[in-house]
Amino acid sequence: MCVYRSTILHRRLDVKRIIIFMLTAAILLSMVGCTKKKADNTVEVYCLNMDVTSSVPESYVLRSKNSDVDKQVDELLGRLQDKPEDSRLRKAIPDEVVVRGHEEKNYNCTVDFSKEYYDLTAAQEVLLRASVVRTLTQLDSISYVTFTVNSIPLVDSDDEIVGSMGADDFVENPGEQINTSVKETLTLYFADKDGTGLEKQTRVIHYSSNIALEKLVVEQLIEGPKGSKLKATLPGTTKLINVSVADRICYLNFDSSFRNTIDNNLTEDVVLYSIVNSLTSLHTVDKVQISLDGENDGMLLYNYKLSNMYEFNKDIVDSDDSTEKTEK
Repeated sequence: MCVYRSTILHRRLDVKRIIIFMLTAAILLSMVGCTKKKADNTVEVYCLNMDVTSSVPESYVLRSKNSDVDKQVDELLGRLQDKPEDSRLRKAIPDEVVVRGHEEKNYNCTVDFSKEYYDLTAAQEVLLRASVVRTLTQLDSISYVTFTVNSIPLVDSDDEIVGSMGADDFVENPGEQINTSVKETLTLYFADKDGTGLEKQTRVIHYSSNIALEKLVVEQLIEGPKGSKLKATLPGTTKLINVSVADRICYLNFDSSFRNTIDNNLTEDVVLYSIVNSLTSLHTVDKVQISLDGENDGMLLYNYKLSNMYEFNKDIVDSDDSTEKTEK
């Protein structure tokens, strides 16, 4: 009798353990499924600031059911085309660009735009992409977003297909983030004493995590070399309006006064590749495109087109390197 009761007790305990295990697993799975948005269906819809220099999140409560991804995407795309609640912000998708449709398949959402998409400035286009991708990938069933224009895959200025994009493809810092100190080693390129070549310097600095690393590089170039015989390639009066990165391309937008502030003792290629080589030394950047007041028509100065994308140029770098360490 005692043996029988003991056996029953052990069986009951085993059943309880199984039930507890199954309930725990179910809870964990449900938590994993909800990690991309809050329990009350609140998501961040990314808008643009009035200067069109950054994407800024605005909280929004989804009305569509979680089970209907198509309607959720439709709702969010509609919100991206609507005027934000905050009067200091502007919508990410302007009136002239029409969303022609969208399709969801295998965790990828393809969004089709009208031909007016290609009329956007480089800065507008990158921020629109960042806003749409960051907004849609908060949905549990969307990990990547692909853009098409009139049903044809979106291409960049080199006629290369952009392809699928995830939220991590965009490093331009949106809105306000937690301010922490980060230590980084930067490789910067300044003009040699003749102003016809570049020399590499390594600079160790501490900076705020609120600042995009690409923006930091340009700011350090503007600050110029310290304690060396090298020359600054960008004057202290240089005004950087915006910096964004998408598809490993860094888009810089300077004030139009950029042309008038360049040192006449420097060659144009030294100025250009001081910027390009410094930025492409980062692991996030392969190419650089420069705009002036958001426009990339015309020339940087005389010989280099703003519409082109530029890669690292080793031929302009002098063989002798120096190292400079600055703690900030």
